[in-house]
Amino acid sequence: MTEVLPKEKKQKDEKTLILGQAVVDLLPLLEGESSFETMAPLHPVPGSPLEPLRLSVKNGTLKLGGEREPVPRPKKWPIANILAPGANNIPDAFIIGGPYEEEDGELNRPEDREFRNQAECIKKRIIWDLESRCYLDPPAVVSFQKRIADCRFWPVEITRVPLTIAPKGKAAKFDKADDESQLSFHGVAYVNMVPLLYPGVKRIRGAFHVYPYLDSTVYEKTKCSFSLFRDTGHNLVQNNKIGGINSPLSKPAVSKNVKEDKTVKEKDIEGKPRPGDMQPPSIKSQSSDTPLEVEPPLSHNPEGQQYVEAGTYIVLEIQLDKALVPKRMPEELARRVKEMIPPRPPLTRRTGGAQKAVSDYHMQVKNISRAILDEYHRMFGKQVAKLGSDMDSETLEEQKCQLNYELNCSGKYFAFKEQLKHAVVRIVREKYLKTTSFESQEELQTFISELYVFLVDQMHVALNQTMPDDIQGTVPTIYTSSEQLRLFAFEAEVNENFEMAAVYYEERLVREPQNLEHWLDYGAFCLLTEDNIKAQECFQKALSLNQNHIQSLLLCGVLAVLMENYEQAEIFFEDATCLEPTNVVAWTLLGLYYEIQNNDIRMEMAFHEAFKQLQARMLQAQIMKQRSIGTVEYIEEGGKVEESSLGPWGITNGSSATAIKVEAPADDFLEESSKLQSDSREHIISTQSQDPTISQKPSNILLKEMPVKKETSKCQDSSTVLYPSPYGVSQTPATIFMETIRFLMKVNAVQYVQRVLAHELLCPQGGPSCEYYLVLAQTHLLKKDFAKAEECLQQAAQMDYLNPNVWGVKGHLYFLSGNHAEAKACYERTISFVVDASEMHFIFLRLGQIYLEEKEYEKAKKTYLQACKRSPSCLTWLGLGIACYRLEEFTEAEDALSEANALNNYNAEVWAYLALVSLKAGRQLEAEQAYKYTMKLKLKDETLLAEIHMVQETVGFGNPSF
Repeated sequence: MTEVLPKEKKQKDEKTLILGQAVVDLLPLLEGESSFETMAPLHPVPGSPLEPLRLSVKNGTLKLGGEREPVPRPKKWPIANILAPGANNIPDAFIIGGPYEEEDGELNRPEDREFRNQAECIKKRIIWDLESRCYLDPPAVVSFQKRIADCRFWPVEITRVPLTIAPKGKAAKFDKADDESQLSFHGVAYVNMVPLLYPGVKRIRGAFHVYPYLDSTVYEKTKCSFSLFRDTGHNLVQNNKIGGINSPLSKPAVSKNVKEDKTVKEKDIEGKPRPGDMQPPSIKSQSSDTPLEVEPPLSHNPEGQQYVEAGTYIVLEIQLDKALVPKRMPEELARRVKEMIPPRPPLTRRTGGAQKAVSDYHMQVKNISRAILDEYHRMFGKQVAKLGSDMDSETLEEQKCQLNYELNCSGKYFAFKEQLKHAVVRIVREKYLKTTSFESQEELQTFISELYVFLVDQMHVALNQTMPDDIQGTVPTIYTSSEQLRLFAFEAEVNENFEMAAVYYEERLVREPQNLEHWLDYGAFCLLTEDNIKAQECFQKALSLNQNHIQSLLLCGVLAVLMENYEQAEIFFEDATCLEPTNVVAWTLLGLYYEIQNNDIRMEMAFHEAFKQLQARMLQAQIMKQRSIGTVEYIEEGGKVEESSLGPWGITNGSSATAIKVEAPADDFLEESSKLQSDSREHIISTQSQDPTISQKPSNILLKEMPVKKETSKCQDSSTVLYPSPYGVSQTPATIFMETIRFLMKVNAVQYVQRVLAHELLCPQGGPSCEYYLVLAQTHLLKKDFAKAEECLQQAAQMDYLNPNVWGVKGHLYFLSGNHAEAKACYERTISFVVDASEMHFIFLRLGQIYLEEKEYEKAKKTYLQACKRSPSCLTWLGLGIACYRLEEFTEAEDALSEANALNNYNAEVWAYLALVSLKAGRQLEAEQAYKYTMKLKLKDETLLAEIHMVQETVGFGNPSF
């Protein structure tokens, strides 16, 4: 294809220009065809106008500074010399801008704010405000994605090409040296294109530093081996001569600007392409995979070095109509979650239940009592009216015998029994949950005895309601709150009594089966005992109660990963990020999942988003702090930000955060942090009580029991572990990984923690902090690797010697390893701090136990009193009762032991000390009853049992078997 140009004056022949070529195969003519039709592509020849041009942004305008560019402002067409002045703007296309923190490029940190404010307002700068558009067909989209995946950074070149007017006549020739000398201040910005491969991402916008163009550096970062400006400079200059590049800046003007003002900013090169070109909108860009043979040194681009000295940057925007990688819609994710976890219908409200069964029993007792009273009046009414108050006991006994005889002979007694039968059956089924046959006759007899006692007590309650003047009312039933049951279960976990802990968790579920927090707590307990299947069931049950609950989604995802159901895990994590895009833990767990899948690009995307949300939250906390104190403070990137949560299942990133001054000492911050965390923990528990139905039996499902010497005064099993606290170890400034570690430690997902700790160690904002070593020490304590745990705690102590959590965990380490002397010293140091450690409950319990072992009963009493005030339980009251008994304060000891028995009447040690108190007080019946339950519950402390026998022999009673 040839273009015939118009013939000019004094020109003999017309001038032609070859535009392109098409190749046609004529073989069909040789094969006998006389004619044929074909379509052949037209290929442009080099230098032809049909050859596709790179995207380039020209005609930058110098702004002298002093005022900020208005936003929004219109974008302009990238067409020069042919548009009327009013036709420059693209309809409905505007530069909107946005906060620096939300940009994808560089210079988006809080400390860059002031620099960018000066550069974009006060200093001189160059603006283009142009938008170039292009189209990508499907094969080009695939090539575009592959190129981004192969090379993350793409070069955007910038240079100065001054306006040059081509001379006329024979003087119009330029040599090559003159052409190349026209290019100056050759720089390049490196744009990270990887975010365009993130699911659903259609836009990149941000500021990017400009560096001097050096072949070796450009090739190393971008795999591009030649420059559009340098290697095609001749064509550029020729285009410039004929008006193709029309820069309004002359060479002296720009040179003066750069030399005199080192803060020139190349700003607002706003591009909005459809996916159409293999390079982003740029000043000039070119890519190739041909390696360089010559590597020019740095001194070959002294002008470009001025960009670095001035801190020059350009603002670019790349926008696609359709994301290269589609993202699952929230509706689709929700549908997939529903398919995996179908919503269960709510439980039908029943008019029955345990309370209804007991009330029906009361009603039947009242009806029968009225019937018996009517029968008594029918038989003896006249006699009673005649004798009145002169009736003696023998007469009453005779009337009783006659009444019983009449009821039996008439069949009314059996009618009354039949009337009560159905009420008793409902109590057995609804109150005691007995619906199957008993395994042995002994079990049946035991149950009948317990049932008989309950029925008699409830009969008295009903009769007292009918005749309140005759007998005083019974003692009201003691009720334990859900928070107390959680504490009791936590105590059982730490004591490795997993069977008893399961009883408390299951009782919470029976009380409130629709409370998803109870299911999450039970699931976390199952993770501790490594029962992943049951844990998954619990988390899925919680999710079925509320499919928008973030923690339930995340935990279902964690269990799916642990059980290698990776497709389900991705759905759970993605749904969590869709429902709550600001959740730091959700994005971090999604990134960890992609790491397991070896998907580096999506992993980077998730971690970047998590960091972005954490920074935004810290900034918001800083603003709230400024508003609360009425002053302006700035927090640097490593500033301290503290969080506190009202409960273990509160929204992780929705908890309140407090910003503090940068210059505040680290020790002061840790004290304040620990104080707030302790307050949020201790205010929950209140003094209530409980009557469990299954005896306490030690179990070692997860960890082997460690032999430790047992003393007479011991109030809890010493073969215990410090499992991760549900409230974390410390609330120091968090990275995205440390915040995720806190979440995982709350739910006992220790298998996940090791992976996240590795990221925390390598994270630029993280590293081996005090909290890092504390968490690592806890993971070693779970494995009973005391040597490694001690090493970690030594590192933590060196970093923060005044952290009470360090000394508390060190105390637990020595306590578990049997070194109670060192444990005592650490615990005493912990409680001497002005602020509390994260978990003071077990520090008081174990310190009190050590005091009892060392016969320091006054100190033990004081310690247990503090524990009872903070979070009362059977163990705290038992320890107080033991201390008072050893101090021969028998009245106080009995009160404390009675409270312990009310909270758990299946603790053999409580019954043992109640027996001792009763023996000392000379109460034979109470002593024998307490001793009976001590033996029935199989007291394991042989020393304590021998002491009881000795006191029994001394006083002469208390053991019915004598």
